[in-house]
Amino acid sequence: QVQLVESGGGLVQAGGSLRLSCAASGRTFSTYAMGWFRQAPGKEREFVGGISKIGGRIYYADSVKGRFTISRDNAKNTVYLQMNSLKPEDTAVYYCAAGRVINRSSRSDDYDYWGQGTQVTVSS
Repeated sequence: QVQLVESGGGLVQAGGSLRLSCAASGRTFSTYAMGWFRQAPGKEREFVGGISKIGGRIYYADSVKGRFTISRDNAKNTVYLQMNSLKPEDTAVYYCAAGRVINRSSRSDDYDYWGQGTQVTVSS
């Protein structure tokens, strides 16, 4: 069992930056691929980006490519989402997720554990 806790959300003006963190419990963090998803009001949850177990593969949704950066520190059991050049359409609740079997996936069904989410609001 893995417990995930996101932090770092908040209110920011368009063009600004935020860094989200997702801290995981347990000693097996490096055996999980990690993903970031988001869900805006009235919309389905969507994939933002993911990082493989050791961090060698990182991939993003087209909507955030070039603006967001994912990294992980397995020694600290933490995955990060650096968000730059934020836009109002980035407003959503952001979730991190951990997948045991996969090494990379953009499908939410492939992830086994989810955090509670952190709100990101970008004002225009």
